[in-house]
Amino acid sequence: MSVSIEKIRELREKTGIGITECKSALEEVGGDMEKALDLLKKKGLAKAAKKSGRETSQGRVGGYIHFNGSVGVMLELSCETDFVAKNEKFCELLENIAMHIAIAAPQYVTPEEVPPEVVEREKNIYREQLLEQGKPADKIDRILEGKLNSFYEEICLNEQLFRDTKVKIKEMIAEHIHELGENIRVKRFVRYQLGE
Repeated sequence: MSVSIEKIRELREKTGIGITECKSALEEVGGDMEKALDLLKKKGLAKAAKKSGRETSQGRVGGYIHFNGSVGVMLELSCETDFVAKNEKFCELLENIAMHIAIAAPQYVTPEEVPPEVVEREKNIYREQLLEQGKPADKIDRILEGKLNSFYEEICLNEQLFRDTKVKIKEMIAEHIHELGENIRVKRFVRYQLGE
């Protein structure tokens, strides 16, 4: 199917992805813009996963101070080259994540960073609650898994939804990895709240 240059341009403007990829995505979905966006997003996440093992020795440290001075965040966002670290989109990503941390107050970056004793304590609490509710023993492990996932969404930055979107922080980072062509990751952060 032939796709108009206007549609290709529009998709490129929305995504920042190369013309050739935009054209082939539109052709693959019969010119449907929404389906092309979804297809490029899926391809981008797959490409980002391939890059996630690469070394990230460059990056930036940035921060956010809430307007009333009651919350502040320092964040280290890393990438592969100083060229990307100076990129406007990279800097914007850093600012957005720092602001998110100030609002959402995560305690860890990834579920793997949560200490095993914290995970065990949560599991025991959930298990006791489920037994008190009379849940069948053979279903408890599956329910526990769902409750742990919800727990990680509360305390782990990468598992949290960005603002009012349905996009997790790790997915937002993956989109930037695809767009900028380098591995990007949150190395660490510190959140300060007045009085804590």
